[in-house]
Amino acid sequence: MWMAKSPSGQSVKFLVNAVHTMEELKLTGPFLTFSSNFEKDAHWKLLKEMIIQIFGTLKEHRKSKPYHDHIFVFSIVDDHIWFRNYQVREVISVPHNESDKMARGGLNKMTLIEIRALEKKQKAGKYAKKVKAKTMRKMHELSN
Repeated sequence: MWMAKSPSGQSVKFLVNAVHTMEELKLTGPFLTFSSNFEKDAHWKLLKEMIIQIFGTLKEHRKSKPYHDHIFVFSIVDDHIWFRNYQVREVISVPHNESDKMARGGLNKMTLIEIRALEKKQKAGKYAKKVKAKTMRKMHELSN
């Protein structure tokens, strides 16, 4: 994957595994978080800025929403950038002024689910149902 700041900015090339399109993810406003490793060296700072410009939603963009339904987590491990996509179960509202801010205790009520793990659990449930139905069918045939 090539990432670049148009028209005459820096560019970087990534080797990417398990790619999904933005349309597939149905994102309305991802919240970006970065590990502290991105502040250590100049090249990590540059990559962080490029990622923010590419994945971040502009504040006054016509398609931006007043909430975040996904959290993108970028971290550096063994000189590789790791990306995790979490779905927010309770929508986080973006506070518009001081009185709208969420109380500290409210954060404990939210749960984050990693998207791929959620899909695996759903597929596993479907498979278990099919196996159970097949077993029930065989038992029914044997009894008749």
